[in-house]
Amino acid sequence: MELLVISTLNGLSYGLLLFLLSSGLTLIFSMMGVLNFAHASFYMVGAYVGYTIARLAGFWPALFIAPLVVGLLGAAFERTCLRKVHKYGHVPELLITFGLSYVLLELVQLVWGRTAVEFRPPEALQGAAFTLVQHSAEGIRLVWGQAPAAMCAAADAGMRVVCSPFPATRGFMMLTAILMLAALALLLAKTRIGLVIQAALTHPQTVEALGHNVPRVFMLVFGAGAALAGLAGVIGGSTFVTEPNMALTVGSIIFVVVVVGGMGSLAGAFLASLLIGLVQTFAVQLDNSMGSLLQGVGLTLSPQALNTTLLKLTISQVAPILPYLFLVLILVFRPRGLLGTREG
Repeated sequence: MELLVISTLNGLSYGLLLFLLSSGLTLIFSMMGVLNFAHASFYMVGAYVGYTIARLAGFWPALFIAPLVVGLLGAAFERTCLRKVHKYGHVPELLITFGLSYVLLELVQLVWGRTAVEFRPPEALQGAAFTLVQHSAEGIRLVWGQAPAAMCAAADAGMRVVCSPFPATRGFMMLTAILMLAALALLLAKTRIGLVIQAALTHPQTVEALGHNVPRVFMLVFGAGAALAGLAGVIGGSTFVTEPNMALTVGSIIFVVVVVGGMGSLAGAFLASLLIGLVQTFAVQLDNSMGSLLQGVGLTLSPQALNTTLLKLTISQVAPILPYLFLVLILVFRPRGLLGTREG
């Protein structure tokens, strides 16, 4: 039970970090039809800018200032570069964002170096949000914060006590992602700005005829998407590690989230993020081989077949490719994604 609860929470926290990243990409695609290959690079820039601001003013100012800086960078890029190639179609848009990702990577390495930097969360988030205490006689108890050492010590040789703390940084990550989902949903459905954004998606000429500056709306949406990536960078960089390869680590997985959830669907991105986070978290903890898994579902295999390299692989070894296998299945059987309305 303790392993199930902690693994589920870890999977949800990782999935919600993916949602923080993919929400900005989904917002940009749903509004502009642009798949931004530099989106993960904005995540990396947000982590490094947050690290620099945190050293000068503290973590909490960095949490608000760094996304604004990254959002302004994204808006400036859309205004000066992306807008000029938008009329030529999707291929030039993909190429220019792909080039931007390399430019940002080189700039980060020039300014902050090629090694990881120590981006520590604030003291309020350095402990445990809560601790699950599993006692062989008393069952499972939930203790808010870090459990006392005496509580985690076995009373005698016949008692077994296991304490499993859940980091406060992951809890803060989950809370931020849920609040961001609620804020985006309310913005798009209940505000005038959201109505203008949704109308500009399908009827840009009509919106412009009503007096709204559609190119400016596009610029603000691209900047907002980049700011969401910057916010994820501050939280992810302080929770995990801040280094130049962090964009490469999550760059491909967020496109899997967007496609699996449905191109342009915010709810689909949320659902896909949770599914992928849970699948990967549980898969990396399973040491069963593929052969034993097939036998477990009722297939009879010969000893020679069980001795093959493929069937000797453990589930934890194939965990990194599971999201991409899921992507292939989605593209084959449901190209519009889980909750999407567009094909492809």
